[in-house]
Amino acid sequence: MHTRRMRHTTGMHLGRLDGAIALVTGASSGIGAAAAQRLAGAGARVFLSGRDAERLAAVAGSSGGTAIPCDLTDPDLTAELAARVLDAAGRVDILVNSAGQGWAGPLTAMTDAQIRALVAANLTAPMLLTRAVLPGMLARGRGHLGFVGSIAGRLGVREEAVYAGTKAGLSVFADSVRQETTGQGIVVTELIPAVVDTPFFARRGRPYPRRTPRPVAPERAAAALVTAMLSGRCEVCLPRWMYLPIAVRATLPAAYRRLAGRFG
Repeated sequence: MHTRRMRHTTGMHLGRLDGAIALVTGASSGIGAAAAQRLAGAGARVFLSGRDAERLAAVAGSSGGTAIPCDLTDPDLTAELAARVLDAAGRVDILVNSAGQGWAGPLTAMTDAQIRALVAANLTAPMLLTRAVLPGMLARGRGHLGFVGSIAGRLGVREEAVYAGTKAGLSVFADSVRQETTGQGIVVTELIPAVVDTPFFARRGRPYPRRTPRPVAPERAAAALVTAMLSGRCEVCLPRWMYLPIAVRATLPAAYRRLAGRFG
C-alpha cells in the first residue's frame, strides 16, 4: 500500500494520514479523545493514553486505536509510555499533549503533593514525551508536536496560580522547541482555549463560574488543534477573540492588570 508523506507547507488542509503514527495523551475524554478520533478518522494509527482505563478502552475501541493507560503525574511511567509506543510502532509522527490537571482555590490551601502532581502532568510529562519522540522526527525531517495550552497560561487566573503557571511554562516550552527545530521539518502548534466543555472543571473541584466566554465542545477544540497542526500554524486561540486580551496584556500590561484586578 502506498503511504503518503505528511505535508508541512503552510495552508495545508486536513487530508489523509495513512501510515502516520500518533500518540495522544489525555485521550480518555475531552479534547484528547476527540483528537484521537479525528486523527484515526484521517487514517493515522493512534496510541491513546489516559488515567481512566475503562473510558480509554472505549475510545480506543471506537477509534481503532491502542490504549495504554498511564498516570502522567509519575515521570517514570511517562518515560515508560514513550518507550512502549516507540517499541511497538518504531516512531511517532504526531504527538498531541492533551493531558492536564486543574486545581482551583487559594495557593495556600494546596498541598505539596497537589503542586507536584499539577507540574508533573501539565508540564513535565509533555517535556519528557517531546524529548523522547523528537530525535526520530528530526532524523526523518518531519513531525508534528501539538500542545493543549490554556488562556490561563497567557493571562493568569486568580486562585489558579499553579495551573496557570504550568500552562505558561508549556507555552514557552513550545515556543522554544519551535525555535530549536526551525527549518528541520518539525511543526509545533499550541491550542489556547478559553473554556472547553469537558470533565476538567468537575475534577478540579470548582465549576466554571462565568457567562463568557462560553464553553465550546471538545470536538471543536480538537478540530481546531489538529487542523492547525497539519496546516503548519504555530498557535490557535479558541474563541478567536481571546487574542484581544492576550494582545492587551502584552502591549499594555499595567492597564491589563488594573482591569484584571477590578473584574477578575
